[in-house]
Amino acid sequence: MSKHEFKTEVSQLLDLIIHSLYSHKEIFLRELVSNASDALDKLKYLTLTDEAFKGVAFDPRIDIRFDKEAKTLTVSDSGIGMSEEDLVDNLGTIANSGTRKFLAQIKPGAAIDASLIGQFGVGFYSIFMVAEKAEVVTRKAGGEAAFRWTSDGKGGFDLEPAGRDKAGTDVTLHLNEEGVEYAERWSIESIVKKYSNHIPFPIFLHYAEEKDKKKTEKTEQINSASALWKRPKNELKEKDYFEFYKTITHDTEDPFHYVHTHAEGALQYTTLFYIPKKAPFDLYYMDYKPGVKLYVKRVFITDDEKELLPPYLRFVKGVIDSDDLPLNVSREILQKNRVMVNIRAASVKKILSELAALSVDKEKYAAFYREFRKPIKEGLYQDFSNRDALLELVRWKSSTEEGLVSLSEYKQRMKPDQKAVYYVTGENEETLRRSPLLEMYKAKDVEVLIMDDEIDEIVVPAIHTYKDVELKAVNRSDAAEDLKTDEDKQSEKEIDSVVKRMGQVLKDEVKEVKASSRLSDSPSCIVVDSADPTIQMQHLLKSMGQKDLPDFKPILEINPKHPIVKKLEDVKDDAVFEDATRLLFEQALLIEGVELKAPAEFNKRLNRALERAL
Repeated sequence: MSKHEFKTEVSQLLDLIIHSLYSHKEIFLRELVSNASDALDKLKYLTLTDEAFKGVAFDPRIDIRFDKEAKTLTVSDSGIGMSEEDLVDNLGTIANSGTRKFLAQIKPGAAIDASLIGQFGVGFYSIFMVAEKAEVVTRKAGGEAAFRWTSDGKGGFDLEPAGRDKAGTDVTLHLNEEGVEYAERWSIESIVKKYSNHIPFPIFLHYAEEKDKKKTEKTEQINSASALWKRPKNELKEKDYFEFYKTITHDTEDPFHYVHTHAEGALQYTTLFYIPKKAPFDLYYMDYKPGVKLYVKRVFITDDEKELLPPYLRFVKGVIDSDDLPLNVSREILQKNRVMVNIRAASVKKILSELAALSVDKEKYAAFYREFRKPIKEGLYQDFSNRDALLELVRWKSSTEEGLVSLSEYKQRMKPDQKAVYYVTGENEETLRRSPLLEMYKAKDVEVLIMDDEIDEIVVPAIHTYKDVELKAVNRSDAAEDLKTDEDKQSEKEIDSVVKRMGQVLKDEVKEVKASSRLSDSPSCIVVDSADPTIQMQHLLKSMGQKDLPDFKPILEINPKHPIVKKLEDVKDDAVFEDATRLLFEQALLIEGVELKAPAEFNKRLNRALERAL
């Protein structure tokens, strides 16, 4: 017998599992059955595609036995099994890097939801919620040796040779006081039906039935063992779809929506896609786990292929089953395979069309959009071929309307002579709503879209137009030109001398000083040239590590009708004029969230202005 210590991450995870409170301890059985199903899937695939395994007998089944008096529960499978090395790798370390991120976010002593466990490939360890000791006896297909892994879930595990007639794995739990309740026929059956009814292999429950004081050993299949996605839609109820969703995702909630498609013709395939109610834990991880499983003629191929759907649809869960792909398809072939490319394209269109149909119900769609708006927006620059469909799905806040609005709704409300869809981007909704940049649009009752997601700054400028109408950012110098009247242009000309004088004062800080009738209440604002990145984009690029950005100078616009600006025309003292000019510039910078380069000098100027005013 050899003794092994758990790796640090495993010990940390086990401590969390054992000492945290759970609302769903029953999850352990779901995880054991899921692991057994995976082992059967792997062996089935190898017996069909690998010459070395084609001679291996494949009799797929999962067996569950229990003994209440002995306080044991055993889950057995006839799957691929494990070697000694596999046992150390799979049960002694954590292979999924996402688990480390998961652990890093859990505070010591905090309770965590057991439904998260299965999302990180570490579901096996949930057994220690209900077991004081676990034994795993396993033999790898094609091998002669069997091994026993034993652990109490505390410091480490023991490994030793064992006996097993055939390939497969037995997991025996020695139940603790909290786990004894699961050594019951009805308890096991209800959990299997709840979580694992659609596992595509038979699950047999072994139990003793007492009648007339005689005990008879019984064996009964307790799951349907059918590929639900292959069944006709008219045979299925919503409950069936929801149960299957929970089986494949380990989610404890019902899905937000599902779409089931049987395609026949040049290509024959079936898809069953689900949209969760809540965003997955790893939605914004680079190493997110894909949610779609690929089958070929009901044979499981992979659940770790990110090319099955585009990255912006990574929140979608479900199944793709093709009749036209070879069983031994590799990932490299999969990414270039014309059949898979066509299935992917059709699947994306179907999902987007379903979302478009859902968007008719504004309240329901808003619930979806709260969770998944950023991935949908990502699609606008990732998926040019579906951009038109995605443009109908994006929503933003509005300067004139309650709730979220679509581009289609905005276009319908445009003024007869309005030439563009106007929007403003930034980090804070309230700051944007109070921005001086919106004053002209409010005065003329022109709607402006309020875009306060960081991703908007990247995505929206790349859209350019919506149904032949230009999208214009109001924080660019040319955005207000369309709305100017002849009177506005005349008032701007009247302060040319002030503009030139201010330009001399700020010649090193700004690209230009100009009069602008976009302002009504505020004396000044800053905008950027049409070719330069916005202030928000510059902040975003710097936060992403681009420290060597060139110095893009803003444009200072001043309000020709504001009392402060009008009084500047009569100021003869150069020092007073310079103070006022710089204060107008610096307050405009502060409103846009720009950090002042010399805050001490700003304070001195402000104090001088206050002293003169008092």
